[in-house]
Amino acid sequence: MAVTDWGNQTAITEFILLGFGDLPDLQVFLFLLFLVIYMATVAGNTLIIALVVADQHLHTPMYFFLGNLSCLEICYTSTILPRMLASLLTGDKTISVNGCLTQLYFFGALAATECYLLAAMSYDRYLAICRPLHYSSLMNTRFCFQLAAGSWVNGCLSITILTLFILQFIFCGPNEIDHFYCDSIPLMKLSCGDKQVIILVDFILSCIVSLLPFILTLTSYVCIIATILRIPSTTGRQKAFSTCSSHLIVVTIFYGTIMIVYMLPKRDTLGVLKKVLSLCYTVLTPLVTPSSTA
Repeated sequence: MAVTDWGNQTAITEFILLGFGDLPDLQVFLFLLFLVIYMATVAGNTLIIALVVADQHLHTPMYFFLGNLSCLEICYTSTILPRMLASLLTGDKTISVNGCLTQLYFFGALAATECYLLAAMSYDRYLAICRPLHYSSLMNTRFCFQLAAGSWVNGCLSITILTLFILQFIFCGPNEIDHFYCDSIPLMKLSCGDKQVIILVDFILSCIVSLLPFILTLTSYVCIIATILRIPSTTGRQKAFSTCSSHLIVVTIFYGTIMIVYMLPKRDTLGVLKKVLSLCYTVLTPLVTPSSTA
């Protein structure tokens, strides 16, 4: 374990991401599996971006947000999978403290941005289905850019605040993180000193970047479903639901698995289950985005 002296404490300079090291017989299989998933995710989302940019018929608010989401998904999965693939291939599970904090920042910023983007997309579908006569005037080009830019800026700012607080910590052992990426909660457990302030900050920011967008998304879909059920014809209901079903799938996987992971009891016996569920919102969601819109 690499360490440096810090007063009367010993500060850690690198962590060990345990990942799926407790499954030694499956390392090759997991490497091939995640490699295929990563390549499919990047290829699928890149194709969506290219189509949205090239096809004039797709220059609509819905596909503008979808293009933003696909760009985000490429960056999002790239903050985790390349590092995980290298670890599975070489067996080297170490990551420097600075590298870990960098991964934490980019992963957190992109995850927060996704929450805001999903909320913006649900609001877009709400206007299109529940207020179709006012849709063009309300969801104009300027407002679309404002929603997208606001999602990216707010996502980055929120995790910047949390990262600045974590940078004040000294990590004095142990240096093992029982996860496949650097998450804020495991890092807090490994830090020394008083953690009450950072825990409060983490809770407040989590509510702002996840709970509020989730409530907006949920409210939008309650109104959408209520409106669809009032459509008299079966064909009309199917057509209306088809415009938002793919987004609903992504929202369900993303928020559903996040809630399960963070609401599960803090027990070591559930560690493997939490890691598997974490794969749903870190790996599966970026993969499903292009396939659900095909």
